[in-house]
Amino acid sequence: MISIRHQPNTNILETTAVGTLEQADYDRMLPEARKLIAQYGKVRWYFEMEDFDGWTAGTAWRDLKFDVQHLTDFEKIAVVGKKNWMDWATTLMKPFTTAEVKHFDLEEQAAARSWIAA
Repeated sequence: MISIRHQPNTNILETTAVGTLEQADYDRMLPEARKLIAQYGKVRWYFEMEDFDGWTAGTAWRDLKFDVQHLTDFEKIAVVGKKNWMDWATTLMKPFTTAEVKHFDLEEQAAARSWIAA
């Protein structure tokens, strides 16, 4: 499941993933990301993973296609979560974006939000 928030009057998209991400999660998230890209050109993404189990196979493919289509549309990506997921997710993202990608421990939420906003 994913929760999606947009900070008004900013190019910052915040998502929190819990459990396994499925097609329905992407049906909600991708239109919001595309709307912000259209509005601001570049988006900053705060991606928090809490008790995160990963993606279903079809959803992982959909994520990869979105990343390739929007290779240059993200300015910064803060990956927030447990150390093992952060390292994996950050490494996985880097070839598919020109964004600055940085990972933070789950306890560093405030620092991650400050970094993404700066």
